[in-house]
Amino acid sequence: MNPDADGRKGRWAGHREQRRAELTAAAIDAIRRLGPDVGMDAIAAHAGVSKPVLYRYFADKSELWLAVGQEAAGMVLDAIAPAVASVREEQAAIAAAIDAYLAHIAADPDLYQFVVHQPEIARGRDVVADVVDTVASGLARILGDRLRARGLDSGAALPWAYGVVGYVQSVGDWWLRQQQPISREALGDYLTAFLWSGVSGIRQAADVPGGLAAYREETGHE
Repeated sequence: MNPDADGRKGRWAGHREQRRAELTAAAIDAIRRLGPDVGMDAIAAHAGVSKPVLYRYFADKSELWLAVGQEAAGMVLDAIAPAVASVREEQAAIAAAIDAYLAHIAADPDLYQFVVHQPEIARGRDVVADVVDTVASGLARILGDRLRARGLDSGAALPWAYGVVGYVQSVGDWWLRQQQPISREALGDYLTAFLWSGVSGIRQAADVPGGLAAYREETGHE
């Protein structure tokens, strides 16, 4: 094995990853400036490279979409995590997470549209689903801890978490596509009130001997 060859290979791989990151950042800036329908020609021009150079690092628009989507996913998580960590009370945590998400997509609508609404993109991997998986998994851990602390079966935590995340994502998408027909604050209050009714049911169920099954029987909820 030639150590010099290995060293050159490692340096090239590092250079390639750095260049891809730079071009991804340039693409995000182009999307924000030129809109979510921006093409590869305009992205290359905005990045200050020729289109063949752009294709040297991204085989097609689908590959660039994936790179942009992964960066956007990190931005969503970076926006939500500190908001939730800053509060301890359950209802406040839900409200903080919803408000952080709505604020984030409202502040960066073109990037959101580029990632979420690209029908012509061939998706070998769906970064939107990746974000949902990550956020729902984190929420499921929180819900699971709450359930176990109350002596309840934690099996409901994961489906509940996906339900919450999917609900907020779907309503947020409607809100953005409809040009924010109501204020972010009002929408956040509506969503929190609706979701909190479900989360607070955990406490009600914990007060009934036998847990969730007994709670359904006692309240008439099937």
